[in-house]
Amino acid sequence: MMHIVSQIVFTIAAAAGIGLFAKRIADIRKNILAARNANYSDQPSLRWKNVLLLAFGQKKMFRNPLVAVLHFFVYAGFIIINIEVLEILLDGILGTHRLLAPVLGGLYSFLINAFEILAVLVIVSCAVFLIRRNIIKLKRFISKDLDGWPRSDANYILITEIILMFLFLTMNATDLVLQSRGYGSYGENLTGRFLISGALSPLYASLNESTLVAIERSCWWLHILGILAFMNYLPYSKHLHILLAFPNAYYARLSPKGTMNNMPEVQNEVLYAMQPELAPADAPPPARFGAKDVFDLTWRNLLDAYSCTECGRCSAACPATTTGKALSPRKIMMDTRDRAEDIGRNTRKNGSFKDDGKTLLHDYITVEELRACTTCNACVEECPVSISPLEIILELRRSLIMEESNAPQEWNAMFSNIENNFAPWQFSPDERDKWAGEME
Repeated sequence: MMHIVSQIVFTIAAAAGIGLFAKRIADIRKNILAARNANYSDQPSLRWKNVLLLAFGQKKMFRNPLVAVLHFFVYAGFIIINIEVLEILLDGILGTHRLLAPVLGGLYSFLINAFEILAVLVIVSCAVFLIRRNIIKLKRFISKDLDGWPRSDANYILITEIILMFLFLTMNATDLVLQSRGYGSYGENLTGRFLISGALSPLYASLNESTLVAIERSCWWLHILGILAFMNYLPYSKHLHILLAFPNAYYARLSPKGTMNNMPEVQNEVLYAMQPELAPADAPPPARFGAKDVFDLTWRNLLDAYSCTECGRCSAACPATTTGKALSPRKIMMDTRDRAEDIGRNTRKNGSFKDDGKTLLHDYITVEELRACTTCNACVEECPVSISPLEIILELRRSLIMEESNAPQEWNAMFSNIENNFAPWQFSPDERDKWAGEME
């Protein structure tokens, strides 16, 4: 009877965990698609190459080989070790134990051994990352950008991964002891000795069977419930990049990083100023210049924001941040994501978006931050998954200048000269070569 109750409880817990995760992912998708549409489907072969190199291969991370290797262990551990979750799910639903052991035979022991080695590497890597963040305190990890929840979030994730790996190894170690004693269902599907848990199993050899079963079952339940909880925490955490790094790498801009997106309406205005005869009589005005809120950005800009891991490499490379200016590219992405989240909650609550009197420009990102950007592209170059804070900055600055006429006095003088004289200088085109005549 207890066995059946356990199956029912497990099935309900698994269904609830997967259902909540799916709902959260659907909400994030809606938040992203609330932005402006854009087409990023060209050159699919090159895009798949980006996925392989940037997302799977983590090419940019290897600028710092030691950190890259440690990060790869955590990443591979997350992906590969959780393949064993499939067996746990099947065992929980069907009421079996080590269901895949007789099916896979010797391959089963090989896989579990590989998982255990990765588990140890994950523990070591996460411990190193915790030390870097909390003891060594690297500059990019103690920035004010991370004050509050973002700083705690990173530590919670690292500690959770360490706990999950210890639960996995302890579960296997006690299981091996019970197998060696031929106790109940543990003696039916023998797995052979595991490398890491086999070394730990002598620690539990003196315990009686009921205690071993209690430890093994506790670790089994805590491991799978921890993974389900982690899965539902993930979409609220910066570690959502574990999933979104792949589509973000695929949909990354393929044009050179220094290329700016020009508005055809602006280009046409320049053309019509120089050749008025080409100007149409009834050309409709553009809906908006630049972006004031996330609705005016593209969906890929919001995908960038949700893919940001808050690692701070962008801000560490930014000359404005380095020299003490208000700008931090990492904060630009975090603010954009926060605004998208606020709009999503507003929309779900009211059925459609109800004006809250706020905009991304001014209420989340200040004019001072935007003015500090030198458009050097260092942030884009440094990002491991090619996120582009610069695109968002440029669109917000375009709105500031072209929608609000909000620019420094020196800029306005230059704009006026370009408009009237077709050059940044305060000389009419007819007088532009006057200086040459004065040299005679």
